Amino acid sequence: MDYVKTLPRLFDIEDTAMTETHNNGLTGRDVLSVDQFDRDKLAYIFQRTYEMREMVAQVGGCDLLKGHVLACLFYEPSTRTSASFIAAMERLGGGVIPITQGVQFSSVSKGESLPDTIRTLEQYSDVIVLRHPEIGSSKMAAEAAIVPVINAGDGTGEHPTQALLDLFTILDELGRIDGLKVAMVGDLRFGRTVHSLTRLLMQYDVSLRYVSPELLRLPMALMNELIDRGIPVRETHDVAEVIENADVLYVTRVQKERFSDPTQYDEVKDFFRITPEVMAQAKSKMTLMHPLPRVGEIDPVLDSDPRAAYFRQVKNGMFVRMALLAAVLGRA
Repeated sequence: MDYVKTLPRLFDIEDTAMTETHNNGLTGRDVLSVDQFDRDKLAYIFQRTYEMREMVAQVGGCDLLKGHVLACLFYEPSTRTSASFIAAMERLGGGVIPITQGVQFSSVSKGESLPDTIRTLEQYSDVIVLRHPEIGSSKMAAEAAIVPVINAGDGTGEHPTQALLDLFTILDELGRIDGLKVAMVGDLRFGRTVHSLTRLLMQYDVSLRYVSPELLRLPMALMNELIDRGIPVRETHDVAEVIENADVLYVTRVQKERFSDPTQYDEVKDFFRITPEVMAQAKSKMTLMHPLPRVGEIDPVLDSDPRAAYFRQVKNGMFVRMALLAAVLGRA
């Protein structure tokens, strides 16, 4: 939405050092797409993310969002995204309405529309996090809501908070983003994490490599946008063609739930597997990432490899979402 949504303040809290309202360009706004983030906003979120990580390491949590409530509404299964949003809000002292595993037992099962569900939940909450299987659902929810809505994945469209944590992980692991060679492997057609991360990386001086079977190539519209922007980009079907020079190898699973034809899924499900033999060809200083869950794309033997960042990536998700919630709710 283009307008700033109203943030209810029922009480004036005395501890202004922790609760001062800040105009960071995100306060009171929906977070629906990575297109909302320029490099300044990214730098702001990442600085707050480092502060959140340090705070959790030192004291575990704080009361920054005490008195605020987050509604987590997930129409699709989720482990990491739902858990990290819940943990983020609780670490900051807020409350949570978790509708993450039982949407089928809510009024949705009675045929309630998404806008009506959103209008109901906003009566109890200050911000709503939504995951939904349809592209455009987060925009529909935001149009219905008075409180800010955060897109936690809308079908094969976008997953902006995953892209934020992915980009933060790259920065944290390698110390920079500009000048990197990033290779993305796997389901590039349906992978909303790939789509969103690609759009964020367009703002940086990077070169991109996409590795997939023909059936799962990056959407042509997105590829054309990269070419129009003059970003060095190449496609291949072979990980061996990119592994030696990659600073980041971002691996994704083939998403069975996105296929209407099971035989097509069977044709590509085992197309890639990152093994110790593959990683032996990689740089000693690089980062292996995966948004998870994995279903065989990365050999578990590699979990002990210092270049394997996917579980650090998971933890970063909580810190990034803490920073984002604080920003959207206007807290320092």
